[in-house]
Amino acid sequence: MTDVALDPYSIYGHDGIIENGQVANDITSNFLAEMALSHAKAGADFVAPSDMMDGRILDIRELLEEENFINTGIMSYSAKYASAHYGPFRDALDSAPKNTELVEVPKDKKTYQMDYHNREEAIRETRMDIEEGADIVMVKPGIAYLDIVREIKNISEVPVAVYQVSGEYAMIKAAAEKGWLDHDAIMMEQTTAIKRSGADIIASYFAKDIVKLLK
Repeated sequence: MTDVALDPYSIYGHDGIIENGQVANDITSNFLAEMALSHAKAGADFVAPSDMMDGRILDIRELLEEENFINTGIMSYSAKYASAHYGPFRDALDSAPKNTELVEVPKDKKTYQMDYHNREEAIRETRMDIEEGADIVMVKPGIAYLDIVREIKNISEVPVAVYQVSGEYAMIKAAAEKGWLDHDAIMMEQTTAIKRSGADIIASYFAKDIVKLLK
């Protein structure tokens, strides 16, 4: 299962091609489809577009079908919010959006990631992704969006994934290091809450720790 996104390869940290200072949705979607195809050719069983461009699931699905990768699955980041919880990850990769000498870009990803005030958009976007051919849909981040997970689980005929992100992980780690919280107890309580809300799959930085406890 591979991440399909342009931001690791850009000098400005955005998930799309920049035109006239803005992220160009349709051009980006075409590039993402080509990237997904290259991943499938390399052996990926699932491709996971994390960019939040509109229509990219259909573009990816159609190109995979045209190239006879009919069994390659798509896990769509369907409800990915413009969240402050991504901070530690972006710091580690130095991947926050930024202007360069060559191009001026939007200062954040709010033009394509979702506003955290918004509930109905998440449901609408997820329905569209399923109709376009997504095999799994995802909500990201996790603990602050359990209401969204439940709403999507209620309308989805495909599995629902949740991504417990770097900020969620870091907050528990930092508080536990200060002795404010019981690390394992909080870790399991939050993960269980994500499962209880409707997640079929959980992606988490705690995965190895959780497995050890469950064993």
